[in-house]
Amino acid sequence: MTAPITLSLPDEAATVALAARAARLARPGDAILLEGPLGAGKSAFARAFLRAAAGDPALEVPSPTFTLVQSYELSGMAAHHMDLYRLEGPDALPELGWEEMREGIVLVEWPERLGAWAPRGALRLALAQAVEADARTAILSGWDPARLSALAEVPVANDA
Repeated sequence: MTAPITLSLPDEAATVALAARAARLARPGDAILLEGPLGAGKSAFARAFLRAAAGDPALEVPSPTFTLVQSYELSGMAAHHMDLYRLEGPDALPELGWEEMREGIVLVEWPERLGAWAPRGALRLALAQAVEADARTAILSGWDPARLSALAEVPVANDA
């Protein structure tokens, strides 16, 4: 397993840039699990990801807090933004269409509510607020070393 990578995101632009890199690297079947407390920037990351993936910086991306899921068609591929904060439990996932959604890309806020449905190999992005107003810390894990390094913009270590 690849060691987690910690990034400092000094402002909203850095969070948007990280989301844009994730959008370029994501492919059908990927799950991006957004962890962190309220106000950590999970929705901001998801919004920036979806706008970058759509190639539309003005794309309306409402919060799925009450609907639980917002779906998007992006260049022939579906993406689903889920906020599971209000989910009664993992048993409700099949009713939401979890298995069908997994054919596209899923961005999941509050992924701990997935329980056993949490996919192996998912990108886990743990966000935390830093001292400065728009600053964040991001801990990236879960993807293979090459994709994780490309996401973090760090060189891959050679094992030679």
